[in-house]
Amino acid sequence: MSDTQNSRGAEVAPARFQFGKGLRTAVLAGLAVLATPIAANAACEIPEDYRDPFATGENGRLDLIDKPLKGTYDSLNKVGIDVGGAYVAEPFYAWGGLNDGGQYMGVLELYANADMKKLGLWDGLCFHVNGYQIHGNSISGANVGSLMPVTSYEADPATRLFELWLEQHLFNDRVSVRVGQLAADEEFYAADGGGFFLNGTWGWSPMPAEDLPGGGPAYPVPTPGVRVAVAPTDNTNLKIGIYNGNPAPPCRADDTQACNPHGTDFGLRDHALMMVEGEYFYSLGGGELPGAIRLGGWNHFGDADDLVTGLPEEEEYALYIILDQLLWHAPGSEEGQGIGIFTRFSGAPDDISFVDFYFDVGLTFTGMIPGRPDDAFAIGYAYTGISSAAQTASVNDGGVKGNGYEGLIEVAYTMEVMDGFTLQPDFQYFFNPGAGFDGADDAVAIGARSTFAF
Repeated sequence: MSDTQNSRGAEVAPARFQFGKGLRTAVLAGLAVLATPIAANAACEIPEDYRDPFATGENGRLDLIDKPLKGTYDSLNKVGIDVGGAYVAEPFYAWGGLNDGGQYMGVLELYANADMKKLGLWDGLCFHVNGYQIHGNSISGANVGSLMPVTSYEADPATRLFELWLEQHLFNDRVSVRVGQLAADEEFYAADGGGFFLNGTWGWSPMPAEDLPGGGPAYPVPTPGVRVAVAPTDNTNLKIGIYNGNPAPPCRADDTQACNPHGTDFGLRDHALMMVEGEYFYSLGGGELPGAIRLGGWNHFGDADDLVTGLPEEEEYALYIILDQLLWHAPGSEEGQGIGIFTRFSGAPDDISFVDFYFDVGLTFTGMIPGRPDDAFAIGYAYTGISSAAQTASVNDGGVKGNGYEGLIEVAYTMEVMDGFTLQPDFQYFFNPGAGFDGADDAVAIGARSTFAF
């Protein structure tokens, strides 16, 4: 998180829409809905059969725990409980940037899901909790100096709670209401094709990470919130999320992760952040070429300061559009595999935003290798535009004007070594890391991500 972002997040403005009031209203409304007799159905992601993944290849997890425990997972699954996790190992080396060097980042995730109907408690209600043990060092901060983090798992070393929520499914899954500790980047502002890359920009890009107080409710620090999703038809979906606008309270460290070190602050005191996204799914080429278009945006209800004058101005907001489209279906491959393209455009007000324009585009190649349907190759370009107001403010503060943008080219390959073990070698080239504010040279980062799911 940048110093600019953290200092803005520490400000307290007169309340227009305090999150605590909005949350109480949403919870009361949700309870009223739950009290109404309606058709409920829940897809709580509890596997029917957990054991023997090497024999069946169905659930994609290493059977490291269930065999020693003699079927404990099987027993839990049958009553509606699923527990598991993953370990992610990321060694990277960089040339250029701030300085040459290598770093290692490791992340252990543990999670639990529960189907409350199977537990005999409530039809259509799902429970989820997960947390991370993060260790290692950020190569973006130590060596590259980039706004777009080399990997999406980069964070300060810590053991922290992540998401903790209940989700009620209503009207045969046409409506779902999720309440609890939520991360907006889990459901908003993401292109499907971006999931084949390692750099963090393909998810929560520098626009929300730099412009929103504390970086917004995203990995590794979510906030209390409410998300409502409505699917009027099979081809349309609308999601609205209301979150506590700042992931951490002000503290001496002036750093979001340090001010909420274990993810257990559960703050309700800040101005609300609202995110809205509409989705439309379609198919071309006689149904063989699926696509999706998403329109969305966010609004933070606290006043933001003009970057040049320092005076309170309008509320921080942004708009975006996302397109995912399969261009060619690989013969003999699974549905949706072949050559695909995706792109995102987002914009924010120049006078109050550090990043006022963001763009990315990528090509993905899936199901192209016979006998390896789960392998994927991806190449993409991302552009982070710095506002003229941010450049002027830097000069006024005695700094440099910068170069006005940071660019990234990334090439990634995803290979499934075996069920539960995925390897992703990766190449990244950065233009103007940090947008030139820190004098970093263009940089190259090469590394890999190994994921062990269990």
